[in-house]
Amino acid sequence: MTAKKLDRAVMHEDKQIGAESLIGEFKSLMADAEALIKATEDHPGAAISSIRNKALDTLAGAKETLSDVEGKLLDKAKIAADSTDDFVHRNPWEAVGVAAGLGLLIGVFIGRR
Repeated sequence: MTAKKLDRAVMHEDKQIGAESLIGEFKSLMADAEALIKATEDHPGAAISSIRNKALDTLAGAKETLSDVEGKLLDKAKIAADSTDDFVHRNPWEAVGVAAGLGLLIGVFIGRR
């Protein structure tokens, strides 16, 4: 495996972890917003009711969009896993070498502590 391919794989993994973290935080934000909206149900008034309904509609749209993004992210992860599996089957010794090299690096860093 060349250094360029390895760098690309690491960057892809970092992006995936960042995207998963962002999705998790966004889900948490939506849950908090829903809780806040539901807490205002006791307050009368046309203005608050209108804002509450608009916020609920916006949250429903955001949930749908998030679901689509999550599905696309899952599809990309499956494609990346399939590509990695193909690479390992086509180049088993390179994969073993890369794994050994990474193991050595991790061992060196752990040994310094």
